[in-house]
Amino acid sequence: MSKQDFDELQKIIEINSWTKNKEGVDQNGEIFAYWVQELGFTLSRYPREEIGDHLHLISSHREGKKLLLLGHLDTVFPPNTFENFKEDNEWIYGPGVCDMKGGNYVALQALRAAHKKFGEIHNIDFLLVSDEETGSDDSKHLSAKLAKDYDYCMVFEAAGLHDEVVVGRKGVGTFFIDIEGIAAHAGNHYSDGADANLEAAHKLTQLVALTDLEKQTTVNVGKISGGIGANTISPKAHLTFELRYTNTDERDRVLKAVDKIVAHSHVEGTESTLSGGIQRDVMQPSPEQQIFIDHINTLCNVQLPTEKRGGVSDANVVSSQGVATLDGWGPYGDGDHTIHERASKKSFVERIKLVTEIFEHFLEGKI
Repeated sequence: MSKQDFDELQKIIEINSWTKNKEGVDQNGEIFAYWVQELGFTLSRYPREEIGDHLHLISSHREGKKLLLLGHLDTVFPPNTFENFKEDNEWIYGPGVCDMKGGNYVALQALRAAHKKFGEIHNIDFLLVSDEETGSDDSKHLSAKLAKDYDYCMVFEAAGLHDEVVVGRKGVGTFFIDIEGIAAHAGNHYSDGADANLEAAHKLTQLVALTDLEKQTTVNVGKISGGIGANTISPKAHLTFELRYTNTDERDRVLKAVDKIVAHSHVEGTESTLSGGIQRDVMQPSPEQQIFIDHINTLCNVQLPTEKRGGVSDANVVSSQGVATLDGWGPYGDGDHTIHERASKKSFVERIKLVTEIFEHFLEGKI
């Protein structure tokens, strides 16, 4: 990979693209969209007021399979926290270098190589969203809607340690339980109160008991608050909990149990309300996904290593729509979400080469 290639990557890495920095995210998107439009893509923009615009870059379409490339424009670093770029013989360092400006750049370089060979790109589109790092609360609806038009999806989050691509990711949901009790003086009118904190304690133990480690289902009550002081029966309590799961059966089991936990009061006089929900549904391996892998292995003469991850990405959203999805097409890196984020130069070269081959076979109608 030439020095000029890394100079170009440096340009977008040094733009602060914190999710809440709309100006920076949009600037990153404008530059990237310009590069992709040079290859004959047209831009469909989805403007947003408080977060960066979502960008759908569309190639010419003809009969045949459709491939969606998926990336995000935002990073987790607020302004003046981690904005510099540097490199040594083996690594590139900087915000988003593996998560995931570097991954987007792998896709771009492969598109450039395929365009140079064929003179045009068709049936390959690129969706860049702006809020992945905060849960894709806005973009997941757009991603799910657009996904229905595609047969395959390649997501450019970072590769695994041994260049694995990701075939499965846990689903995740965040929920809140608000408990209303009755305040009373703890000394003079103890029996007149309805202790919201005590009700919260009952519910906490029931929620955690839904965890099934053998099935890799976890329920974590990460925050609990309530009460006024030691001499007052608590009139309010609040629980924040997270669900992670590896299949839809487990999702449905836990959600049904949560509804029952919320509906039943252990402490007479308390009432509970549930809010929140599933943020990104589970990414499960599928026969269609395996066919996609088999095509790549045969046509590119590789044995693609695969892995499952507990963390979520926008691959969850697209996969849940029935699209054959593979994640982890970016370069290998580590330290993501920290000021030590880095990506391997060697991995950049290898990923661009393989993704280019995949695009070429796709454009030839072999995938």
